[in-house]
Amino acid sequence: MTDADTTTAAADWRAWQESWDRQQEWYMPDREERFRVMLDMVEALVGTAPRVLDLACGTGSITARLFDRFPDATSTGVDLDPALLAIAEGTFEGDERVSFVTADLKDPEWQAALPYDSYDAVLTATALHWLHREPLADLYGHIAGLVRDGGVFMNADHMIDDTTPRINAAERALRHARMDQAKRDGALDWAQWWQLAARDPVLAAPTARRFEIYGEHADGDTPSAAWHARVLREKGFGEARAVWCSPSDALLLALK
Repeated sequence: MTDADTTTAAADWRAWQESWDRQQEWYMPDREERFRVMLDMVEALVGTAPRVLDLACGTGSITARLFDRFPDATSTGVDLDPALLAIAEGTFEGDERVSFVTADLKDPEWQAALPYDSYDAVLTATALHWLHREPLADLYGHIAGLVRDGGVFMNADHMIDDTTPRINAAERALRHARMDQAKRDGALDWAQWWQLAARDPVLAAPTARRFEIYGEHADGDTPSAAWHARVLREKGFGEARAVWCSPSDALLLALK
């Protein structure tokens, strides 16, 4: 491969990362704010050179921001999606600070493939709502076993309080009105982004495998932050609460 070919490939991975970020921001305009608070709490609780497990890492969005802020950090990205992992592996090719593992978080032995037995921080964002409550609670037990004493787990995701239906409906209506306007201005949604990936010469095959694994979209749960905090304490964490929230989402932090 020539130097020009290498540059082109690297530019393509950067473009896919940027495209993924823009698509996700169509759903979550405050996405970067939750990442900022997540890394603030990493620094506050485990320092600036943490060993991190990027859980359901996708394209490596958390890892990218982790390294930008903490160059001495290390990361293990774990996911099952072959297309998103292809983007992550292409983006971080040659970076010895990160490794990627293909694993199904619903497999009770998924952590056996990890390179380390414990982590300073396990971080995840906008992924675990693909799971229903029972498998999610089981996963939280496995995570508790991976986080060292004094370490943290953080989950930024959709967390809905069903006791406030009118507030929820009003927030959803406003959010979707803004999303509709952004769509008219050219924003890509989830389905359109995957259509582009399916037409890409490099991503077409892993995208096809991805839809064989997941289908169009999983039908999980979005329990409240209070539910997450309670279950995390039951599974072995000493403290757990939301450290950031929007009207529809929260960043839940659990301290071992």
